[in-house]
Amino acid sequence: MSTQKTFLVISALGEDHPGLVNKLSRAILEQGCNIEDSRMTVLGGEFAAILLVEGKWNTLAKVENVLPELERTLGMTINCKRTGERSRSSDKVPYGVDVVAMDHPGIVNKLAEFFADRGINIEDMSTSTYSAAHTGTPMFAVHMTVGIPGSTHIASLREEFMDYCDGLNLDAVLEPLKM
Repeated sequence: MSTQKTFLVISALGEDHPGLVNKLSRAILEQGCNIEDSRMTVLGGEFAAILLVEGKWNTLAKVENVLPELERTLGMTINCKRTGERSRSSDKVPYGVDVVAMDHPGIVNKLAEFFADRGINIEDMSTSTYSAAHTGTPMFAVHMTVGIPGSTHIASLREEFMDYCDGLNLDAVLEPLKM
């Protein structure tokens, strides 16, 4: 008999300062829950976190109850939502996508459009900007994980993606993830 895990997704956003991760994680631990997955980063002057917290229904309720006070003491905006386990599709093959280009508006949208038009789910994405060595040219980098349906002819998809990126003057790589 398998027991379905119960989760709480928490998003937190507020002015960055030392100790935020410590205080967030301690509040979750003190309620008897565990952070199973997370993404945390500083964007501009703001700290942003998305946490997947696992626990029994009653311990998750305790976390939900302490969030308003935590929001006040940390000076953050905190939202939460109950969720269940993610259903894993066995016919999806995880691929990594890396793109680098001179920075300009619309890169993320164009990449998202390419994959959405083909029914390919973007499962994870991170972007960053930086200055090119020697020239200082503003550059943009994207890394994403996509779930490609097993029935997809990968060589054709890769060729189509490379042609698409070439047309947009994007340097790109599409390769299987090494798990």
